[in-house]
Amino acid sequence: MAGGSSSSPCAACKLLRRRCARDCIFGPYFPPDDPHKFAIVHKVFGASNISKMLQELPIQHRSDAVSSLVYEANARVKDPVYGCVGAISYLQNQVSQLQMQLAVAQAEILCIHMQQQESSSFLASQQADTDDDNKSFVLQNGGFVSYPQLVNLSSSSSSSNVVVQEPLKRESSLWTY
Repeated sequence: MAGGSSSSPCAACKLLRRRCARDCIFGPYFPPDDPHKFAIVHKVFGASNISKMLQELPIQHRSDAVSSLVYEANARVKDPVYGCVGAISYLQNQVSQLQMQLAVAQAEILCIHMQQQESSSFLASQQADTDDDNKSFVLQNGGFVSYPQLVNLSSSSSSSNVVVQEPLKRESSLWTY
């Protein structure tokens, strides 16, 4: 009996309606409290095939083999044609789609960074041009220009901010699908 106890047979022996021996190959892997586990594996693979597979494996690998058989049997019941291969194929397709979406998102981020760098260099050149204009204005007027006038002169370059923000607004529309 399962684990050497005489109380109840393992799920395999119970389903097969046979006496569960002390050295039952199914006992350690198909406990009596989980009869569905053996029932589904038996339905797909058959008791003799399961027994042969377990006997051919070293004891330390049998538990993993039973878990794999249960997974494969469940997949085969859900999808009789493709079984777990269908599930694996579906997951591989999902991974491919997600990798493609990630690549597109990374490309969009790169475009935005490049536009920001271009616009910041554009703003820097505009600011340098404005500073040069302010200096020449101050020099032409004998150096008697008050600070508010310089602020007003430099604020005239704020219209270039509109040009900078416009491409970013266009790019943000790429994120909405």
